[in-house]
This record gives sequence, structure tokens and C-alpha cells, in this order.
Amino acid sequence: MVALAATACGGARDSGPGDDPGSGRGSGFPVRIADCQGTTTTFAAPPRKIVTSNAAALEMLLRLGAGDRVIGTGFPPGKGALPGELGERARKVPVLGKHVIPKEKLLASGADLYIDTFASMGAMGGAGDAPTPEEFRAAGIKHLYLASTACARTNGKPQRDLSAVEGDIKRLGAVTGTADRADALVAGMRAKLAAVHEAVGGLAADERPTYFFFDYDAGTKQPMAVCRKQLANAVITLAGARNVFDGCDGDFTAVSWEDVVAKDPDWIQLAVRNRGDAAADDAAYDRAAAFLKSFPATKGLTAVRKGRFLRIGSERTTIAGVRNAETVEQIAHTLHPTRFKAGR
Repeated sequence: MVALAATACGGARDSGPGDDPGSGRGSGFPVRIADCQGTTTTFAAPPRKIVTSNAAALEMLLRLGAGDRVIGTGFPPGKGALPGELGERARKVPVLGKHVIPKEKLLASGADLYIDTFASMGAMGGAGDAPTPEEFRAAGIKHLYLASTACARTNGKPQRDLSAVEGDIKRLGAVTGTADRADALVAGMRAKLAAVHEAVGGLAADERPTYFFFDYDAGTKQPMAVCRKQLANAVITLAGARNVFDGCDGDFTAVSWEDVVAKDPDWIQLAVRNRGDAAADDAAYDRAAAFLKSFPATKGLTAVRKGRFLRIGSERTTIAGVRNAETVEQIAHTLHPTRFKAGR
């Protein structure tokens, strides 16, 4: 398993009006990106035809101004998943697979770069096997991962900040020749996080409410917990809360309802995946809340009795993107309203 793990060796920048986006002249190329094992992939020029494994990498490229180079995606964003004009542009990208892109279709896509959000998509209902490194090379496709998600399980460190997400954005900016835009996106994220940190960053552990990320779509028979190496752990921590399963290693792990009851969280995030329709999303949130209120093991939990639910989508909490910072803001303002100035 490999993932993006290093920045460009040169100072990449946005292509200017007179620059050829495929030439690499004047844009900090060549760019070398190292994976988790130290193997490097070299880009002599920005890729012209990019395929993304899902909506996370697609959204990053759209925000970087490289969306016109995306020729296909898997796991496309549902209607309303991306705001305004960003969503309109995303809907114009050809869908190569409603879920995992079939191997043959990916290799025949004509892409020169494939960006993977996860190290393995097999558990998510993929069609066929993933291409081997040799098959990618034979098809002329460079293969890169988002480190914040693909490398999380094997990374030795917990995720308690968004540095891995910032690194993903900056690396994609270097690869696509849009480094200036990447810097601006990261700066915007940091400004939001700085305001939250000023309000809640100094809270002691016993001042931070406990928080359970309820992955409703993972099933209700056995809950799935986000552990300390999952991106959601960073989001929760930055927002001034304590992930009740911060103690488990890895990214996700199956737990029991007895484990959740023992933690008795102060707040519960009703995390549902985008349905492509606001009404359908609301209905899913309602079902998640109704389950917790009626299930014998959970109806007595502090968060359930007091109605302390947050309706925040799974994707913007567990998958890398600019909106991770907005999710930190939303959680922090909900849990600590008196620590923020009125009207903010």
C-alpha cells in the first residue's frame, strides 16, 4: 500500500496566461512525489487527463482549478453534495463507475494520472481486481493516493490535526501546476482552524465533551468506530471534543453496542452518507436518531436522552477535503456556543 508522502522538489506555481499547461515550462517541474515506502513518481509536466477514484479527489481538483483535466471519476458526488457552481462542474465529469471503476475501463480510459482516495477499494463493492503497478505502467497511467486516507492505517501516528489533508492539497497542487491555488486553499482552512483553536484549543481533557461518530450507513447490528488514525479523529479533536474511541488503533474498527454504552458519550454525530437529495438526507438523519432513541442499548445514553445529536455527513468528516475545516467549525460551535462571539 502506498500513498503520497512528500512535496514537490521544485517550486510549482499556477500556470500563467502564456504557459502551456502540458509543457511544464515555468511551473516548477519536474515534480517528484514520494510514496510511503520512499518510491518516487516523477512528473515532467502537469497531467492532461486525470481520473479520480471518488468525489474527494475530484473536489480537490475542482477547487485547485484543474477540474477541466478530469476525464472521469468513480463514486461521483450526489446531487447537492458539493456547493453551488462546484457541484455543477462536478456533474459534467463523466462517470466511469457509480462505485469502484472497473479495472478494464480504468486502464482503457486514456488517463495519464489516476488519483486514489483509498489504498484498497475492494471492500466497497468494486468490480474486478485493481490494476497492478505493471498494468498502470503499461497503460501509461501514473497512480497516486491521498495520504490522509490511504496511508492512515499504516501510519504510526494518530491524526489529531489536518496536516495530512493540507499535504494532500499541496501535493496535488504541485503535480497539477496549481501550487499557488493550493496554498490559498490551505490558508483558508488554517484561518478557520485558528479561530476555533483560539476558542477551544486550551480546553483541558475534562472540559472536552465526549463524542461518538455514529456511522449509521455502516449498519446498526454492530457499530463501526472511528479510531485515532482516522481523519475524523482529527476533526473531533480540533473541535474541542474527545473521540470516545480515540484509544483504538488503526482507522476504523467494529465495536459492540456494549462498548458504546460503556463510553456514554455526551454528543453523537448522526453520520449519514449523501443520498443526492436534501430530503433523503434528512430522512436518513431521522432514521438514525429514531434508532438510537428506540434501541434498548442506546436509549438511555446521555446524548440520546438530552437530544444531543449533530447532523453532519460522513464524507466531510472522514474523507479529506477543504470542508474538513468547516466541519471542525460546525462541531465546535455546536458543542461550545458560549466560547464564540455572538453572530459568528
